[in-house]
Amino acid sequence: VPERPTLGNTDYAFEMAISNIRYGEGVTKEIGMDLQNLGARRVCLMTDKNLSKLPPVNAVLNSLAKYSINFQMYDNVRVEPTDQSFLDAIKFAKKGEFDAYVAVGGGSVIDTCKAANLYAASPTSEFLDYVNAPIGKGKPVTVPLKPLIAVPTTSGTGSETTGVAIFDFKELKVKTGIASRAIKPTLGIIDPLHTLSMPERIVANSGFDVLCHALESYTALPYNMRSPCPSNPINRPAYQGSNPVSDVWALHALRIVAKYLKRAIRNPEDREARANMHLASAFAGIGFGNAGVHLCHGMSYPISGLVKTYKPKDYNVDHSLVPHGLSVVLTSPAVFAFTAQIHPERHLEAAEILGADIRTARIKDAGFILADTLRKFLFDLNVDDGLAAIGYSKADIPALVKGTLPQERVTKLSPRPQTEEDLSALFEASMKLY
Repeated sequence: VPERPTLGNTDYAFEMAISNIRYGEGVTKEIGMDLQNLGARRVCLMTDKNLSKLPPVNAVLNSLAKYSINFQMYDNVRVEPTDQSFLDAIKFAKKGEFDAYVAVGGGSVIDTCKAANLYAASPTSEFLDYVNAPIGKGKPVTVPLKPLIAVPTTSGTGSETTGVAIFDFKELKVKTGIASRAIKPTLGIIDPLHTLSMPERIVANSGFDVLCHALESYTALPYNMRSPCPSNPINRPAYQGSNPVSDVWALHALRIVAKYLKRAIRNPEDREARANMHLASAFAGIGFGNAGVHLCHGMSYPISGLVKTYKPKDYNVDHSLVPHGLSVVLTSPAVFAFTAQIHPERHLEAAEILGADIRTARIKDAGFILADTLRKFLFDLNVDDGLAAIGYSKADIPALVKGTLPQERVTKLSPRPQTEEDLSALFEASMKLY
């Protein structure tokens, strides 16, 4: 594309794509009017079984009733979705011939709804057509999608702002996803009242996702070092590498996490803390939705996908599950100690925001300082003591490494390239944290 040759065919531009977002206490009551304004005749409302009985879904149902919106509800979304659970939702969406979608829930619900909207709009596509390479074909999305309004009920994934939908690919026991600006929601309704019904561990694990979104996008490979440079802008990935606009959002989200996450976890009545974490989730989503994440996320996918018997506190599920935010944060001390050789000043800046005293710090110790700061942060919040505490042992490391290798969409955004031996060492260092 550029007339001037770029070094080793690296990219020379970045894009900023985000959903419209609306924030305010009680703003969910406007959703019926939004659908009316869109001229929606047949609406698909997606949520999960637990949420379908809770106030956030109730608030949406009241608004739909008030404005006489014709809808069908799908409440069969799986927490930590799989390819099969995506396919079930897609089948429902195709059959319903909907002209708008509403997703009420955490990242699992919003991501499932994005996939349902995409494949209902592209009925002749095979499932793997849009799934990220190398697992799927990673084709660009060229079909027009229906409007999707996302109502997040957790403060973690930032999925209401991003064009990413993540799922467990059961056959390969690995997490992957679909990444395209085309699938991002039309509107994210960020209503802090919804966070008041979140139990303590869900607040914690969601908050760890925000923490890692911010840290990873701020320390990711810079956009102008990512290759190849796309031959057509439609092929420029959603995850482009760190860039000046994403940096602003990532740092701002990190500052909010440092100030409010512990408060939000420890006191469910602390409305200020919970409201700020709800915003931080969207801010970090804007950051990583355009910059991308790297090793903590790349390594988290097999940690979730290979789960054996672990069942987390406060999650009402009938299957073993490592919550996404937990699977991401457990490797963070090891990862940032490893990546800090590149851009150590960014790692040191992050440590300072999270409370480290860096006045006498040496730049070459940036990784250790950030790793220690993260360990202290996690210890204060009673986080399981590493991968061993959630059921893994050294014998599992080869399988965990094997599950990380296909995650090139994110691992290649690590500022420091990694070998299989490096990944083994990172998993081993994450077996025990304290």
